Amino acid sequence: MEKGKDSGPNKKPLTEVRVRELWSRTYNREGKPDWSHILPYYHEDIVFQDSIQCIVGIDAFTALCERLTKRCKQLRMDIGSIVVDPPEIFMDWTMTMMFRRWPSSPIYGCTRLTLAEDGRIVRQRDYYDLWGDIFDGIPWFRRIYRRLMHRYFG
Repeated sequence: MEKGKDSGPNKKPLTEVRVRELWSRTYNREGKPDWSHILPYYHEDIVFQDSIQCIVGIDAFTALCERLTKRCKQLRMDIGSIVVDPPEIFMDWTMTMMFRRWPSSPIYGCTRLTLAEDGRIVRQRDYYDLWGDIFDGIPWFRRIYRRLMHRYFG
């Protein structure tokens, strides 16, 4: 995978259309995801955070992408709406992860991208309920988990 580099004068700005096109190419309909075309849009000091981890730097972010590729038999992302309000870009999505030994697991979430002055992504924050979406796929456990969450948090 090519690591994030200077965006340069030939790099198209991250508009709604460009974000949809890039992310649609990243998460293939069939086969493993490929981030090689999108990594140049990431700043070398990228800070990626989600409900599991916080990753700092393009090398760590690239390694994260490679680990996800190895874990999944297939990964698909269906993008809903995208809002560009520089320097922020917001999008909602449904990611379906297909593992080798487990059934498909749809995860519903959204992403906030923050652009640096040069137009590259310097911060990415993904929001999703990993365990809730996974446990919803286990019929006998779904009710127990939701009851527990309601009791303690709602």
